Amino acid sequence: MIGRLVINRIENILASGKSVLLLGPRQVGKTTVLMHLQESYSGSVFLDCDEPDVRSLLTDASSSTLRNFLGSQKIVIIDEAQRVKNIGLTIKLIIDKLKDIKVIVSGSSALELSSDINEPLTGRKIEMVMSGISYQEMCDHHGMMEERALETRLRYGMYPEVITHPERSEILLRELTTGYLYKDVFNYQDVRKPELLHNLTEALARQVGSEVSYNELAQLLASDPATIGRYIDLLEKSMVVFRLRSFSRNLRNELKKSRKIYFYDNGIRNAIIGDFRPLSLRNDAGVLWENYMVKGKNKNEFKSWSILQSIFLAY
Repeated sequence: MIGRLVINRIENILASGKSVLLLGPRQVGKTTVLMHLQESYSGSVFLDCDEPDVRSLLTDASSSTLRNFLGSQKIVIIDEAQRVKNIGLTIKLIIDKLKDIKVIVSGSSALELSSDINEPLTGRKIEMVMSGISYQEMCDHHGMMEERALETRLRYGMYPEVITHPERSEILLRELTTGYLYKDVFNYQDVRKPELLHNLTEALARQVGSEVSYNELAQLLASDPATIGRYIDLLEKSMVVFRLRSFSRNLRNELKKSRKIYFYDNGIRNAIIGDFRPLSLRNDAGVLWENYMVKGKNKNEFKSWSILQSIFLAY
């Protein structure tokens, strides 16, 4: 297992007495992290809400029912929590009524989980976002990444399974984009134009690094700016893309200016446009670097920001 920085952060939050809400895209290793934590703590229980009996037990449960079930457990880990109706109220009962128990809750659908939990658990939890393997995690696992290894990451991204099974990188990324990428959006919202969502995502993938105009996208895709904006918002909430505002010393001007849109993972972006060629054969090598650097904009995620910058400038 590649060591994940999020484990230490979760342990620190639990030590402070708070509960944890772990959000992130599908297939980034959330369940693996939760199972590792369950093995690390005595007096902990792992509840998989894919199991029908677990869902039944947690749905509209009373505090006495929860007390009888959890017994002397000190940490309750709830995975795939979005599958349980009113899960936020159930977790609130555990935190408020069973005060010796700390909760770690996670799920594949950030859209559903965040909306169901945020209001009931206001002030009771700390929200964390987990994405693919970070540059520092790669360095800690493999040693300082050389230039050649970095090019592979620019092409195939940082999903754990892509890194651990490099011979299947393209197959895995195509499976992710066709099987998982839009699943949360389709489950959460009534998306009336799935084809438009697919076309919009491809258009955004081809415009990485450029300022994005909703009006221009609407004209390109024969839609309207309001629909384009709503679909981009859904893609952002499901952690496919994220928006970055332009910088201005005048906040009002900053809010008015256009935004750039980046992808959480380079491999997903390349799979969407169907291009995994080496950088020497591409005209978007700078775009790939920009997306990779902006995604890692928190310098604390990098073991050596200066080395990464020097490699980037060498291109």
